[in-house]
Amino acid sequence: MAASTREEPRTFNLPTRNLPAVESRDLPEPVPFRRVAGASVIILATAIGSGEFVLWPYITSQVGLVFMWAAIVGFLIQFFINMEIERYTLATGETALTGFTRFWKPWWALFIVMALCQNFWPGWATGAATTLTYAFGGGDVVTITICGLLAIGIALTASPVVYKTVEKIMGFMVIAIMAFVAIAVVLATDASAWGDLVTDFSNVGQVPVGEGTGDGLSIALLLGALAFAGAGGANNLVQSNYIRDKNMGMGQRIPHIVSPITGEEEAAAATGYVFDVNDENMRRWRGWWSVSNKEQFITFFLIGVTSLIVLSVLTYSTVDVGSDLGEEFAFIQAEGNTLKQDIAPWFGTAFWICGAIALFSTNLGILDYTSRLCADQLKIHKAADSTFWSESKIYFAIVWTMIAFGALVLLGGLEQPLVLLVISSSIAGVMMFIYSILLIQLNRKALPGPIKIRGVRLGVMVVSVLFFGVFSVLLVYDEGKALF
Repeated sequence: MAASTREEPRTFNLPTRNLPAVESRDLPEPVPFRRVAGASVIILATAIGSGEFVLWPYITSQVGLVFMWAAIVGFLIQFFINMEIERYTLATGETALTGFTRFWKPWWALFIVMALCQNFWPGWATGAATTLTYAFGGGDVVTITICGLLAIGIALTASPVVYKTVEKIMGFMVIAIMAFVAIAVVLATDASAWGDLVTDFSNVGQVPVGEGTGDGLSIALLLGALAFAGAGGANNLVQSNYIRDKNMGMGQRIPHIVSPITGEEEAAAATGYVFDVNDENMRRWRGWWSVSNKEQFITFFLIGVTSLIVLSVLTYSTVDVGSDLGEEFAFIQAEGNTLKQDIAPWFGTAFWICGAIALFSTNLGILDYTSRLCADQLKIHKAADSTFWSESKIYFAIVWTMIAFGALVLLGGLEQPLVLLVISSSIAGVMMFIYSILLIQLNRKALPGPIKIRGVRLGVMVVSVLFFGVFSVLLVYDEGKALF
């Protein structure tokens, strides 16, 4: 008798204990690549402004290029993480975080707390203000930062459709940075630096942990850099919201966030839909999955890795590796001064101005995505029946609360940008360990067999759990040792 084979389930299995059941609708028709190009530009822009411009160049200034292998690994893992986040949203229109709460309700509140803890600290705006003082020869960092935060709040509040405004700003920033990167490769790096980069890739597996400057780096900084080799933390989760606003997959059926002042609001909570697994819907699914992977790989991975490597090699070429530059942005000041001396005065100033644009844009993106994540979950779980508290109103309330908190942090005297970024990024690394596990559960159990995660992608997600898990455990051990 022939052995029986287990048939994969061809229906969705979205738990309904914590959230209501969803309707069935046909999956929308996929669109050409040119229509979705830029869906990952916001997540890319926030990556460039944190890890690529700050944390990885700082690591390079301290230990050289020996840890660059981990940056590439981190970016590649995040490509797969982002696609698993997109998988669930393309199929259902719900965010991955909403999917997590279908299995265990407290996840929504815990991730809001972690996202706020990660992003309440205005390290990016402070870094932008600090960098501007280098370009213009001085200025009060706190005043510039608070003015920048207020400008960000006004830009977000006045946007008829918030996503379109954020996408345009981030697109401009990416173009400006990549133009600078292209010029920097030619004018400011040499063959020996690139040769050292290739040589240092032989150090795969080496982790430069230590206590002193030039001898190694703290676990918190290394975990943060790994998380920010790419977007990091809550930022990756909000890729769900961005592809919904880009009208990708079932996201076409979900309301957008608009300004309560200039836009036309919808009060409905953003739970999703499922589709019948038939030949026509599977044809559409394959089209969406193909174009989404292509867009994420080109926009996020290729452009992101290129910018990270070039900016790190630029640091290696212009700063004495291992020199004691302190915890401030002195390594960025040193880079600009070297570029002024070796290339031209305008080039060093351009470096600082591009950096300030990147960091201010990153802070805009962070205020946007944190508020999106919180507003989406608060609307679903606490204000689903409210006709007044739309997701848009909740979003703007959170934006201005974060701006007010950031201003208080700065006025309270905590204004060192690198310290603030390390706090944020180390929290992001722990978050990524947790939601890598949850994504495996979500995309194995909730989705039908033909579209669930399997094979190589499942293997990479297991590696992600181990990758961020090991560093998270080391961080807890390191901090515990310091306390006791």
